Formats: sequence, C-alpha cells, structure tokens
Amino acid sequence: MTVKFSRRTKAGAAILAASALALVATGCSTPGGDGSDDNEKITLTLATFNDFGYTDDLLQEYEDLHPNITIVHNKAATSNDARENMFTKLGAGSGLSDIEAIEVDWLAELMQYSSKFVPVTDPDAKDRWVDWKAAAATDGSGNLIGYGTDIGPEAVCYRSDLFAAAGLPSDRDAVAELLKGDWQHYYDVGAQYLAGGGTGSWFDSAGATYQGVINQIQNAYEKNDGTVIAADNPEVKAAFESVLKASSTLSAHLGQWGDDWTAGLANGAYATMLCPGWMLGVISGNAPDVKGWDVANVFPGGGGNWGGSYLTVPKQSAHPEAASALASWLTAPEQQLKAFANAGTFPSQVSAYGSDALDGATNEYFNNAPVGSILTDRSNAITVSPFKGVKYFPINDALQKALTRVEDGTQSIADSWNQFVEDVKALS
Repeated sequence: MTVKFSRRTKAGAAILAASALALVATGCSTPGGDGSDDNEKITLTLATFNDFGYTDDLLQEYEDLHPNITIVHNKAATSNDARENMFTKLGAGSGLSDIEAIEVDWLAELMQYSSKFVPVTDPDAKDRWVDWKAAAATDGSGNLIGYGTDIGPEAVCYRSDLFAAAGLPSDRDAVAELLKGDWQHYYDVGAQYLAGGGTGSWFDSAGATYQGVINQIQNAYEKNDGTVIAADNPEVKAAFESVLKASSTLSAHLGQWGDDWTAGLANGAYATMLCPGWMLGVISGNAPDVKGWDVANVFPGGGGNWGGSYLTVPKQSAHPEAASALASWLTAPEQQLKAFANAGTFPSQVSAYGSDALDGATNEYFNNAPVGSILTDRSNAITVSPFKGVKYFPINDALQKALTRVEDGTQSIADSWNQFVEDVKALS
C-alpha cells in the first residue's frame, strides 16, 4: 500500500448504524441500528484538531450507507484550541459537538468529569485497543469514555537534500545509523551539519525538541498519586537547560504551528525535526512541492511517544446513540488504517498490527519510505509511558512558555526557570 498523506478539507458525510459495524467490510448496513429513524434527517457535528486523517472520502462512506445523517466536520488548528473549547463549553453545559476529539496530554483533566460523557458500550469495541490506551480513558467506575484513535511513536524526519549538501549521509538507513545514540549525540551531529556548511538550522525549536526529551521521563511533573514535583525534579531542570543550550546554536527558534514554522517546512529553515506519525501529514500538507523530506528509523534516547487522541461523545449531544456509532466506526481498525494512509496517524488498534495494510505501507512523498514498518519499529522501541495526571497539561504549557521566553530573548535560562517555578506553585 502506498500512503499519500494530505490535509484535505473535511466536509459533510454520514454515519453507519452501530449494529451494522460488523457488516462494514462487506459493504452492508442495517437501517436504524444507531437508534435513529431512517426517515429522520439528522446532523451530527464532529470536532477534531490538526489532521486525524478523516477525509471527505472516508466520511462519504457514511453518506452512502446512511444518507439521512449528515456530518459537519469542524477542525481546530491545535490541541490547545480544542482543549479551551472543550472546558469552556463543558462548564457552560452546552455548545459542544456531538463528537469531540481530545488529546492524551489533557485526558486526565477531562477524566474528572467523566460522568458528562457517554460511555463506550459497543460490544465490537471490546479489547480493540492496546491496554494502556483504553486504561487511560477508563474512570473509577469502569466506564470507558474515549474511543482511541492513534498513538504517536516518534522517528526523525530530515531533509535529505540538505544533508547531502552538508556532506552528511542522506540515505535513510545511513541517517538512522548516524543519529543512533542519546540526545547529546543528536546535538553533536547537528554541530557537524552546521560545520559542513549546512543551511538553515538543525532543528525547528526548543519546545518541539524538549517534548521528545520529556516524553522519555516516567514521572516528570507529578508522582503517581498526583503530587506535583515539576519544580523540584532535577530531570526536568536538566532537560530544560540542555535543550536550551543546544537551541542557542542549533535551533531555528520557530515555535510549532506558527506561520514561520509552517513556512520553514518548505523553505529549508531546519534540516531535522522530531516526527510522531501524525506529523508526516503535517509536513507533506504544508510543503507539498518539496522533494527532500525523508524519515529515518531512529529516535534520540531510544524510543518515545508524542501524542495520541480519542473521540468522545458528550452527554450534551442531541443524538448520543448516532454519535457513538460514528465514533465507534471511525476508530475501528479498518477505518484507522485508512486514516493512517491519509495522515500518518499510527493506529492504537491491536488487530491493525501485523496487517499487510500497515506493514507494507510506504509513503511516496517521503521518498517511498516504508512508514508502516518504521513506525511499528518506533512503537516497539517505546519503553516509557509517562504518567500524565490532572496537572500535566498546565505544567507542560508553563514549561513550553518558559522555553519560548529564552528562545525569543525575553529572559535568560535562569530567570525563565525561576518564573516557571513560580508558575508551578500557582498551579498547585
């Protein structure tokens, strides 16, 4: 299978009945199985962010099977935007979409309000996901409130043309060998790149690189009992300082998702970046005419997971059964493999692993890289699943702001760290 990642505009479509899920592979459906009357026209709203791989073509399958239901797909620019919208409207008691996507970094915050979401009851979803994916979205009463979409095993994306011009290996296997090692080795190769006349910078930003480092620490910000340790954890301070030290000479200082960062994907502003699977679609979508991007089967420090999301059905929904059916269908292995083909969102569904559709997936944009096998290897390399409690997202957000203050010259490393410590105290 050749994977073609895109950033297509999502539009209306339709939903498959819950009782028809087992018949999807044969193209059959069961009328009214989602709790709706086939004669009743229903509009369902689906809210996601970034790129989940839910293209017009994928959603069109619902319209063909259940044409009385129309899906309006709204996409926020970032996870932060989606989080703000979620908590504002959850508190207000109205205004949320029928299906709301959430990101793993703020899942723990949301679990405090698990009673405000429709539990997953579809029998076909039983044991669908890797254990830790489902466990994180299961509340104390045993209710699973999130349909897992993807996980984010990380590789390194790089500009093969810029590597070659700087005298570095450009073949992906050779690059993987070149970059094998710890974070300091990654920075040392970056210094080689610049010394060899490499254009632009080595990586995009301190914030993006720090995220790769911190995702390899089991308890960075909180103990398992929720006790906040971020300001006193020497591992966090060491990560903060080491990334900023490297950033002073190796970073393009372009914060992720900003206009300049997006432009940098195309104009060669940086030669490497950390790449969870979902980032592949972001790169190809924003730099469609660039021929040099490739992906290497390697990650500093061994392995890491960045991101991964869920679909939820708020009880605010006027059509909870129909919305639940859509969420379940979208997160079934067959559909998540299609989403992977569309946007690189690596499936969290157990039965997808080992399939020809995943193992044999290549990506034409990334020089026909075998992205299925690369990301499977990167997933297998993950040895740490960081604890992310209720305070994880606001603490990490405060840390990211601290990194930005140094990169934009507003504060010194020491002063910005001290402000971070005060910010953490205010959150406790």
